Amino acid sequence: MPKQVSAQHPTPRRSPARSVADPGALARAFRRHAAGVTIVTMAGPRGPVGFTATSVASLSERPPLVSLALSVRSSIAPVLEASETLMVHMLSEGQHELAARFAQPGADRFGPPTRWRALPGGEPLLLDAAVWLLCRIRRRTVEGDHHLVVAEVLDSQTGRAEAPLVYHDGAYGTVQTTSAGATSAGATSAGTAAAGTAAAGTAAAGTVPTSTAPASSTRVCARPVPSAVLSAGGAGPRPGAGEPDGTIGDGDLSIRGAC
Repeated sequence: MPKQVSAQHPTPRRSPARSVADPGALARAFRRHAAGVTIVTMAGPRGPVGFTATSVASLSERPPLVSLALSVRSSIAPVLEASETLMVHMLSEGQHELAARFAQPGADRFGPPTRWRALPGGEPLLLDAAVWLLCRIRRRTVEGDHHLVVAEVLDSQTGRAEAPLVYHDGAYGTVQTTSAGATSAGATSAGTAAAGTAAAGTAAAGTVPTSTAPASSTRVCARPVPSAVLSAGGAGPRPGAGEPDGTIGDGDLSIRGAC
């Protein structure tokens, strides 16, 4: 009889152990990532609460779901854990003062000049937001040092078309579309020099200042195709200043290395 030979299975190789990245590396990476700025509001037992967040993202179209994150150390976390609904307000260019107010420790966020009203369910609606979402919380989990929230969109409004407010490299700004030879005038920075940083995924090519506006806040895109220009519009909170109510990461501006 022929000799039977058992099949030889190679021993699987173990992947070399990899150390977890330094948290500072994550912060430095996300400083380079421009993100839309939102304000999340909820009805709390002692009145309305809200915080500035850049973590809001669309998650699913059917059903319509969004996700967001909130620090477990946030003083607003207990309200989030008990709330059934929340509002997401997408901010527009020129609303960096409103964003800063909802990220300022100890600020009276719903006092003047904030304009708001309560919806029939008690949710605080910011009247100056052109786009808002009314959401029902479906799931809450703790991931690392943040609450991860998944919420279903119940109602929404998409009002006037306006340039968005974005957060990039420690400053608020906006995205403006320009064509070849056209100028894009950025808002003057509040405490920082205005920056003409390309936000189209590649470095801006051939950008030069124009004489029709201050050189520090204006750029001309010399590309033959439309591109997006990010212009600084106001500084974010400084390191150590914390987030809303003096806690760290009430939204996730802190993870983006606010300065």
